[in-house]
Amino acid sequence: MTDENWVIVYRAAGMVNARIITGRLQTEGIPARLQYEAIGVISCSLDVDGLGEVKIFVPGSFANHAKEILTQRFDENDLNWEVK
Repeated sequence: MTDENWVIVYRAAGMVNARIITGRLQTEGIPARLQYEAIGVISCSLDVDGLGEVKIFVPGSFANHAKEILTQRFDENDLNWEVK
């Protein structure tokens, strides 16, 4: 990673979930990296005894902000839908 300490902010079940979460963090300007076992990628979103688990890391200085973002919940009414 880099000189800064990277910390785990989330453990996702499967690569699809991890990519969505990572994208959300990166949209907010937070660098994010993934760590996973190769067999976990093959298993899609299977999570048996950690198999398929993807750890999401961010630099320590971003950890609190990342955790705050990940605790936010949205529903359809929160989104700004524009009809064109």
